[in-house]
Amino acid sequence: MDRFFVEKKNVNLENNTCIIEGEDVKHISKVLRCKIGEEIEVCDKDNTEYICEITNISKDIVELNILDKVDIKREADVRIRLYQGLPKGPKMEMILQKLTEVGVDEIILVQTKRSVAKVDEKKEDKKIERWERIIYEAAKQSKRGIIPKLRGVLSFKEALEDMKNNDMNICPYENERTVSIKKAIKNANINSIGIFVGPEGGITEDEIESVQEIGSHVVSLGPRILRTETASVVASSIVLYELSDLGGDE
Repeated sequence: MDRFFVEKKNVNLENNTCIIEGEDVKHISKVLRCKIGEEIEVCDKDNTEYICEITNISKDIVELNILDKVDIKREADVRIRLYQGLPKGPKMEMILQKLTEVGVDEIILVQTKRSVAKVDEKKEDKKIERWERIIYEAAKQSKRGIIPKLRGVLSFKEALEDMKNNDMNICPYENERTVSIKKAIKNANINSIGIFVGPEGGITEDEIESVQEIGSHVVSLGPRILRTETASVVASSIVLYELSDLGGDE
């Protein structure tokens, strides 16, 4: 069943009605060619979702009747903020898509010493807009209860300050050999965790020292060297497995 996100104000529980506005209207009517009477899923971006029946389709709005509330826990207990050293464009798109599917809550773009890609301020708005759309589509496809936030581009120093707001931080580093993510977060009782992943060229020794100075745990992702787009997804998946909802025991 196709899924769409709406603002909370567009859900009227008194009348059991809901409306969809914006670009999704065209997608529903022109791409999916939905008809009156068909059912779709609607989420209010805050973990509440409904099964709805289409009652009217116009140029600017789709009107719905709420049939049922869906009682499924979609989001993890631990909040993950992924600090991504800015990679090249195509890699960034894949990272955003896959991190959304896995269950990351927030993705923060960081300009590091070895970041090859640069975001032109004149084009930044358009890039961010495209990247946010990729996140939105991935959230719909993977049936997220929220739409992950995208922030940045932060300087490395700004990212370090932001990481101080997390209960715990980890940083995968290819020269670390003994401390795994499992070992670093064992018995952790936390609500939020930051994961800092370097760009294509990795993290410099100076940057690793700075990360450690704010109390972050430098960890290994195993004996093989992973690309940045792989490392981000693997690290997030391990954290969710160990601390939350990716296959772990109840």
